[in-house]
Amino acid sequence: MVSASSSDLIPLVRKLESITQLTGEERQALESLPAAIRLMQPRQDIVRDKDRPEHCCLVLSGWTYRYKLLSEGKRQILSFHPPGDLPDLQSLHLHVMDHNLATLTACRLAFIPHEAFRDLTNRFPGLGAALWRDTLVDAAIFREWMTGIGRRTAFGRIAHLFCEMYLKLHSVGLATSHRCELPFTQVDIGDALGLSNVHVNRVLQEMRGKGLITLQGSRLVIVDWGALSEAGEFDPTYLHLRAGETA
Repeated sequence: MVSASSSDLIPLVRKLESITQLTGEERQALESLPAAIRLMQPRQDIVRDKDRPEHCCLVLSGWTYRYKLLSEGKRQILSFHPPGDLPDLQSLHLHVMDHNLATLTACRLAFIPHEAFRDLTNRFPGLGAALWRDTLVDAAIFREWMTGIGRRTAFGRIAHLFCEMYLKLHSVGLATSHRCELPFTQVDIGDALGLSNVHVNRVLQEMRGKGLITLQGSRLVIVDWGALSEAGEFDPTYLHLRAGETA
């Protein structure tokens, strides 16, 4: 591992600024956090269920995901996390992990000691509020996913996922013109949305046939944002982005 520089932590600043306003002093404090950088290969566990981590993981590049694994080996993906996310921020207060966190792609990660976060929030209450807001948005996303898995059609679930991922990426400057990188396999999508691989494949073909999207490798192009968001009943309010950002 190597120590992070101030520029390494800019993704965290961008993420928090997508949901709240930061002062110059707060931005500087975030960029000054002590962190150790680690490179990880795809499909590796970062922390596991029942672990007691002493650091929070910040995604600098690549994608991570949270998941639960049942005894018979079935996987439920709980969330996907692009650069700027702190997918195990809850470990700051919930000391035992109740799920797994893994890399989806090759990743560059920054590990920030819990003690550094505690000191930061004591010195800058506004940043404590920003991190709290981030966890509340995380909970809102879980509610949307639960609603989707429980009540939306397969077509609606995938449409909603694509809209959510694009808007999250757009809010931190990682997507534009309805184009973004989504490095999910069909199996990943199925494990996130409670669908079989065959069902996911059928829906993607239908979306292409209707002229809603194109998929070129891991690159998603949303051809008809209005129709896709309507199909997924996508209302971005739950993302609580600043200034009500839309696509």
